[in-house]
Amino acid sequence: MVSTEYLSPLSSASIGDLWDRVFGSQPAPDRWLVIGTAVLALAVVLPHPVWRVSRNAVTIAHEGGHGLIALLTGRKLDGIRLHSDTSGLTVSRGKPTGLGMILTAAAGYTAPPLLGLGGAWLLAAHHITLLLWVSTALLLAMLVMIRNVYGAVTVILTGAAFLLVSWLTEPEVQAAFAYAAVWFLLLGGVRPAFELQSKRRHGGAPDSDADQLARLTHVPPALWLFLFHAVSLCSLIGGGRWLLGL
Repeated sequence: MVSTEYLSPLSSASIGDLWDRVFGSQPAPDRWLVIGTAVLALAVVLPHPVWRVSRNAVTIAHEGGHGLIALLTGRKLDGIRLHSDTSGLTVSRGKPTGLGMILTAAAGYTAPPLLGLGGAWLLAAHHITLLLWVSTALLLAMLVMIRNVYGAVTVILTGAAFLLVSWLTEPEVQAAFAYAAVWFLLLGGVRPAFELQSKRRHGGAPDSDADQLARLTHVPPALWLFLFHAVSLCSLIGGGRWLLGL
């Protein structure tokens, strides 16, 4: 028989340690690490061959944005699919018009840069481990709604990377991973809007988010594209200043 007087202090200490580990603050990394991770993020966003692979992470954020806002506005989320060509599809049910549908449609292109901005705010407050755990939790929640094998594998691998880094690595590695991820969302959140603009200029993407929003609101697609550009660029500027401590 084991005494409860012996178990209780260990248990409370363990919970307290975990709480401090997740919600406590960590030392700010050196400036060279912040700049180096920004350069690394640029290296996986700018070259097209690399972007064809790394864009999968932006698609996760894009479709996750659609799904989250659909739930928050009272729509029923049927599922999310991620495809190997970095496209995705989020299916929700509810009123086909109205504010809920508009916000859901607008959430895709704005989600990656806004997530990056939120991540930059956490890092500026020195909550590196918390950022990694929140990211893991969001990916786990998204996994429940994935409806295809490729999407499930992509989300599982991404979530596993965040979890393993947060649990097994030293603070310096955690900081490098977290800053690289946030820089990637901020920089990678800018490119999709320009790609969509280019496709529409050449007659492609007739059923894009901007076109769906135009049909819902009778506002020209160009203005919705302007919104996507404004959100992504402002998030990059604001988030970049937070990350650089300006």
